[in-house]
Amino acid sequence: MSTHETRLSDHEFAQFRKFIYGVAGISLSPVKKTLVAGRLTKRLRHHGLNSFTDYYRLISAESEERQIAVDLLTTNETHFFREPKHFELLRDGLLAQHPRERPFRVWSAACSSGEEVYTLAMVLEESLGAGSWEVLGSDISSKVLEQAESGLYSMERAPELSQARLKRYCLKGIGSQEGRFIISPQLRSRVSFAQINLTAPLPSTGTFDAIFLRNVMIYFQPDTKRKVVESLMNRLRPGGWFFIGHSESLTGLVKGLEGIAPAVYRKV
Repeated sequence: MSTHETRLSDHEFAQFRKFIYGVAGISLSPVKKTLVAGRLTKRLRHHGLNSFTDYYRLISAESEERQIAVDLLTTNETHFFREPKHFELLRDGLLAQHPRERPFRVWSAACSSGEEVYTLAMVLEESLGAGSWEVLGSDISSKVLEQAESGLYSMERAPELSQARLKRYCLKGIGSQEGRFIISPQLRSRVSFAQINLTAPLPSTGTFDAIFLRNVMIYFQPDTKRKVVESLMNRLRPGGWFFIGHSESLTGLVKGLEGIAPAVYRKV
């Protein structure tokens, strides 16, 4: 397979842009062409294919390979306690006023490899202890959900957690697991994960007191963004909080949400 044969043409890039937009509602800008080529080249080599057109035909015909392509094209960077002010607001605002007789439910709606889910679980455990609470994490990518469910991370992620939290919620690997840590079984037992496509009709989830949809809407066109937010709002309790990324905004997008802090909205 020559370098020329594996070059991603503009036409092929347009096909993959249309593919991922149709599946996940994600709009890839032209500057993502190199990223798409880099992430998919390894699959061409795996299958011994000579062109990206051949690979496009493959994912059009085989659902298993199609999911692998979705995984490769939708994986986003995340880390523990990203945009930490949000977790302080959750703790000092919504959790502080929550009636203890009702379970507190949070949905991390684009959870990637799970760091946000476990961050939320730590905050809820510190605020509500063994009380009634739960965290749901979802993503369109099956690959990152496997990582999230395992709760296993590189020690390179450890500096994002305080020493107190590392000691309380994490187990350091030894032997073959040296250089990694795993979230404690007690904390993992309080969270659940599901593969959910936010641009498709949502499965039954019940309602939530808070929904986190951070740093994903930047990849959506306005119509897709509106559709996704309106769909999620139906799962948010009245008075519930909706968290988005600091580079994102819902101003003028949907009705029924009021801004209460940077990138934080309340359902009215």
